[in-house]
Amino acid sequence: MRVMLAEDGAIFRQGLTRLLEDAGVAVAAAVGDAPAILAAVRADPPEVAILDVRMPPGFRLEGLDAALRIRAERPEVGLLVLSHHIEAQHAVRLLGDDPRGVGYLLKDRIAELSELTGALARIAAGGAVVDPALVAPLVGRRRPGGPLARLSERELEVLGLMAEGRSNQAICRSLSLSPKTVETHVRSIFRRLRLPDSSDDHRRVLAVLSYLRS
Repeated sequence: MRVMLAEDGAIFRQGLTRLLEDAGVAVAAAVGDAPAILAAVRADPPEVAILDVRMPPGFRLEGLDAALRIRAERPEVGLLVLSHHIEAQHAVRLLGDDPRGVGYLLKDRIAELSELTGALARIAAGGAVVDPALVAPLVGRRRPGGPLARLSERELEVLGLMAEGRSNQAICRSLSLSPKTVETHVRSIFRRLRLPDSSDDHRRVLAVLSYLRS
């Protein structure tokens, strides 16, 4: 996999670059501000661009804004946005109406290399990845009359793991369920959320959007 990285902290940027390269990921560019990552992506688009939410020059939302610009200009480029703090409004803004190939993770999550590389692989394949720290508080918070009110407690657990970008196999392991049981829950989620017939991958993304917007 080929990625580009935008992170203003030199030590963090160098450390993340080394981690990725050790995992067999090619880091085509590692830059320190939003204009530089935009220029790099425009010149030679990677499979995934990794950006910090807040970067120079203003340390507000330059990284998030750059990610949205990349999304508009190069929709084929996957995006992974990193943040020190989970801010749901930023995640929802990033995911937009079509979160395929987009991820939002806490920086702490990348301490687990397998979590990071797994997220990058799912994003590069067109999946959506949302940090468990954002997903967890939503479990059980179903608005009366909202789409999630149609789901059982177990289906909501399955949907929460889907929002984290987990495959059916990973959901089996997490909930100690058989593959057939998980497949049944996933099909039921699609049906109860009244998602249109399409590929299962696309319907998973639509289900995640329903979950986050609830």
